Amino acid sequence: MKEKRFIREIMEMKHRTVLLSFVVGAIFFLLLLRLWHLQILNAEDYRSMSEDNRLRFVPVAASRGAIMDRTGAVLVSNQPSFSLAVIPQEVKDKEALLIKLATLLSLDRNEMAERWEKGKGKAKYYPVVLASNITRDQVEIIEENHLRLPGVEIEMKPVREYTNGILAAHLLGYIGEVSEDELGRKGNEEYNPGDYIGKNGVERGWESVLHGNDGGRQLEVDARGRVLRTISETYPTVGNSVMLTIDASVQKSAEKAFGEQAGAAVAMDVNSGEILAFVSNPGFDPALFSGKMPADRWKEYLDDKRHPLENKALTGQYPPGSTFKIITGLAGLENGLINESTSINCSGAYKLGTSTFKCWNKHGHGTTNLKKSLRESCDVYYYQLGERLGVDRIAEMSKRFMLGTPLGIGLNNEKPGLIPTTTWKQKRFGKPWMHGETISVAIGQGYVLMTPIQLASMIATVANEGTIYRPHLMKRIVDADGKTLKEYAPEKLGTTGISPKSFQLVKKGLFAVVNEPGGTGGAARIGYIKVAGKTGTSQVVKLRDGKRGNPYQYRDHALFVAFAPYDKPEIAVAVVVEHGEHGGSAAAPIAGRILKAWLDTKKPPQKPAQQRNSADDEDGDEAIQADHTQINGESVDD
Repeated sequence: MKEKRFIREIMEMKHRTVLLSFVVGAIFFLLLLRLWHLQILNAEDYRSMSEDNRLRFVPVAASRGAIMDRTGAVLVSNQPSFSLAVIPQEVKDKEALLIKLATLLSLDRNEMAERWEKGKGKAKYYPVVLASNITRDQVEIIEENHLRLPGVEIEMKPVREYTNGILAAHLLGYIGEVSEDELGRKGNEEYNPGDYIGKNGVERGWESVLHGNDGGRQLEVDARGRVLRTISETYPTVGNSVMLTIDASVQKSAEKAFGEQAGAAVAMDVNSGEILAFVSNPGFDPALFSGKMPADRWKEYLDDKRHPLENKALTGQYPPGSTFKIITGLAGLENGLINESTSINCSGAYKLGTSTFKCWNKHGHGTTNLKKSLRESCDVYYYQLGERLGVDRIAEMSKRFMLGTPLGIGLNNEKPGLIPTTTWKQKRFGKPWMHGETISVAIGQGYVLMTPIQLASMIATVANEGTIYRPHLMKRIVDADGKTLKEYAPEKLGTTGISPKSFQLVKKGLFAVVNEPGGTGGAARIGYIKVAGKTGTSQVVKLRDGKRGNPYQYRDHALFVAFAPYDKPEIAVAVVVEHGEHGGSAAAPIAGRILKAWLDTKKPPQKPAQQRNSADDEDGDEAIQADHTQINGESVDD
């Protein structure tokens, strides 16, 4: 009996041992399976999570280089700006955080969510910028609610400060947040969402020079976000600064001279191609583009008929009007069709076939030679000369001045203008060139288009008698310590091959335009300096349309090109006043003020006793003689 009980107990013990062994084996199997899952299948994910749990990257944005004028006066510098950023690894409920931020800071929840999505691809401990250029009030709200906003950080980034407001806005350009398209471009690999990049003007053209290299610190933090130690640190590198060729005082005078009028002006050193002033009026506030543009201001810019956002000096293409008579006159001289004494009789109109082409002076100019034709801007003289030359010979002379092609100033979107030929029209419209079309081209109308930069280059080339310099804006590049890294030298694009005698004959006519009785450009006179120039008026609509004069958008454009001093030229200037109607009354006075502003910078400093105490004297208003010579009872105001 005892034996049976003993055997039964042994059997039960074996059964329990087997069952316990099975349970223990199963548990070990499950543990091994779990370890295999953790250490083999998901090893990379957990390793990344482990790193993310203890690392945080704090970026330190680099300052952009400054932009200065030729004298070293700072035009663009930097000021601090605050951005709202989030560290994704520290956020458990993304949607709740976005709603909370939108409510507290009055920000757009969808815009922040879109920025968050764009930040994907970076390490989870790398901050993603949700809003840039936030206000100090918003910064204070974030600080007050810091414990309720896990993962939210405030970043300080330098943004641009435009020292003189809207001065030279189209030239300097502006910066803005890098777009998704820009992030994908070759060469932009170092940019991250939320970074700033040059969008226009010098800011864009010299982005690689101005943009510094960002730095940052990689920190080890605990579960509460407290910094334990700095793992690595790189210091930001400040961008290089650029010194432009423009003179801020001349730029101010030029912009002030335009007032509320729309248009453009370019002043250039005739012996180097340096741009001394670059005006597109009206301007805009470039600082607004660094953040979110106020809707009312954006609408104001778009609704303005003067188009303040258009860089007219760079992209404006205008019929040059009578300023183009310089080219036609030189073509006539170089082709032996006219000389100094060649004369025609202007009766006030010229008939070609069944068409009649009128002169601006309906009474006519009488017997007219080259000098008089330029001085009084006689249209009939150039109608007849243009007919004899033909459009292709006029185009050939234009191309000697490199007109009809971008001159490579260094800014984006420079327009080429247009110089028509018989071949061009056949290719463009599939029609032959009409004889009467040459008449319009000869006085700078018809298909002819030029930019203000090309107008300035043309008159500068006349002033120096044949050398075409590339217009350029950059004088030198300097590093943060003020050391010159690169200096820009004048670049010759070519020469016209025109004889000095032809230039001198045309220049005598240009001198007469400003200085002799009957000249159309008397409003550009400067008392102590001899100025030479040429007025121009270009039609916006045809006479037969019956819309010239009013309303504003149908009025003629006013132009004036000039250089000074006449005996030893230093500066050339081209002015276009959109819908200004008459070059002599609208554009010439502006050119005179620009010329005087530059030439005044060349004067030696006066002693206090010698300085005139007049507020107007600062801008040179009293030195510009706005006398309009009368001929046959009409103002000579081409």
